Amino acid sequence: MPTLQKTLATQQDSALNKFFLRTIPGLALFLNYPRDCWRQDLLAGLSVASVALPVGVAYAQLAGMSPIAGLYASILPMVAYALFGSSRQLIVGPDAATCAMVASTLLPMAAGLPELYISLSVALALITGLFCLLASRFKLGFLADFLSPPILAGFLNGVAISIALGQLGKLLGFTFQKHDFIGRILELPNRLPELHPATAIIGLGTLVFIQIIKRLLPKLPTSLIAMAVAALVIFSLNLQSAGIPVIGLLPAGLPTLHWPTIPRAHLGELLGAGAGLALISFSSAILTARSFAAKNRYEIDADREFTALGMANIAAAFSQGFVISGADSRTAVNDHAGGKTQMVSLVAAASIAIAIALFTAPLQYVPIAALAAVLITASFGLMSFANFIYFRQASRGEYGIAILTIIGVACVGVMQGMLFAVLMATLRLLIKLARPHESLLGVYPGKNSFHDLSHHPGAAPIDGMLVYRFDASLNFFNANYFRQRVLSLADGAGSHVSWVVLDTVPINQIDLAGIEAIIILQRDLKERGIALALSGRKSQTEFIATRHHKLDELHANFLIFSSLKQAYRAFRQQVLVQTQMTQTAAQLPLKWHAEENEAAQN
Repeated sequence: MPTLQKTLATQQDSALNKFFLRTIPGLALFLNYPRDCWRQDLLAGLSVASVALPVGVAYAQLAGMSPIAGLYASILPMVAYALFGSSRQLIVGPDAATCAMVASTLLPMAAGLPELYISLSVALALITGLFCLLASRFKLGFLADFLSPPILAGFLNGVAISIALGQLGKLLGFTFQKHDFIGRILELPNRLPELHPATAIIGLGTLVFIQIIKRLLPKLPTSLIAMAVAALVIFSLNLQSAGIPVIGLLPAGLPTLHWPTIPRAHLGELLGAGAGLALISFSSAILTARSFAAKNRYEIDADREFTALGMANIAAAFSQGFVISGADSRTAVNDHAGGKTQMVSLVAAASIAIAIALFTAPLQYVPIAALAAVLITASFGLMSFANFIYFRQASRGEYGIAILTIIGVACVGVMQGMLFAVLMATLRLLIKLARPHESLLGVYPGKNSFHDLSHHPGAAPIDGMLVYRFDASLNFFNANYFRQRVLSLADGAGSHVSWVVLDTVPINQIDLAGIEAIIILQRDLKERGIALALSGRKSQTEFIATRHHKLDELHANFLIFSSLKQAYRAFRQQVLVQTQMTQTAAQLPLKWHAEENEAAQN
């Protein structure tokens, strides 16, 4: 009996361990951590922390939160991602684009009430995390592909322009009255005379200092060094008394976990913003994760990344933070420093926690202008105008979407601009599906391989046979267009066309409206004395016809072939037979006439 109880207890422990390892995949790594990776992971973690500290403080300002909230949002979320994520290099935390979206979303809701703003920010992080978990549950990792490269490039450039303009006032020591892009552009000439000279010197000096350090010593944490130097200058010369704004004293110690409360009056707006932020932050994170995974030759699980990002945002909400995402700059620092595993995130989180507990006093002297310089530098990193040159050369349509995204994000608002860009890209996709590429096919002399006549000048159409290719699925929104196009081409070809052959290989999906369009097309062509032949996907065509109870009609009225070559051979054989019959019929009257003459002579 004791042996049986021991066996059952062992089985329960094993099942429990499997459950935890399946639910929290990162535990397997930390339980069997490769010790030979420790030195590189430790150095990489310290490097990431040295960048995350100044960036966290600066991005909190961008998000409209207290500087300490940016550090809070850099601790537990990194731990959560290390436990649930599939990327070995990705670092999560405050992100410039995400913070800009948080601010643009919550400022109108909060109406200038700081406590309400903090409550909304924490609630938004929780809702965003829950949306990510739902997306993971329903395997929606593919949604990241809906944000195409032109949209993401336009989004990042638009956000970068908005950030740079928005931080210009803090950099130079004046305050914008307007909050929109156009308003600030128009207001700027009137505000420049109001700049604070000492603040402008500190801000511009920090900005120039960062650029110099980045060029001369690119491996050093430039933002941390610049903030430290700026704080030292303020402290040494007592410049805060001269009216230069500084961060001020921050609360020491780790964040206290707090259950988020969602303001019911703003629940609808928060749900919409949370869904948008979940998609955009995930898309940004998965792009960064995939790029570094490809570089280091391993695979990323998109649905698992949704789970990890969701848990990281929930952790940010419980620690009084705000919405976070994948941070490409800190991820690059991690990879450059040789980080091998998710242990880097734990080391970085621990380092930031120690800094909060012991070194908040020096942070109080960091000038706001220096933070603005850090943010403007970060905005420079988001800009990539080389992509727009490529889009213009490759596709005018993609280039137009990217430009519209920049204008929408910068001028209308981050969330509204993104929604507009996605709507325009979706509309463009629907137009391409409704009016897809089509082609007439022909053959080279002496050969029976088919080619697009518009791309192969040497190929010629087949006399009496029109071969048509429709490069899209045949559905309700393009079925009528398809039928009209085939009839128009058949009518335009003249009376010598006796066969219309439809190449069905590109048509990988067809609905009831598509079936009906083909049936009506066959009847219309028959009235013109033209036969309709279907070539390619023979078994799939018959399966679709069976599913729609049209198999008998298919076999009774259509010519069906496995390939264009088979259809071509059948057509040539029919032409040959018809030619022979015509020649025989032409000879018969001559024979009858000769027999009549012979009978008359007799």
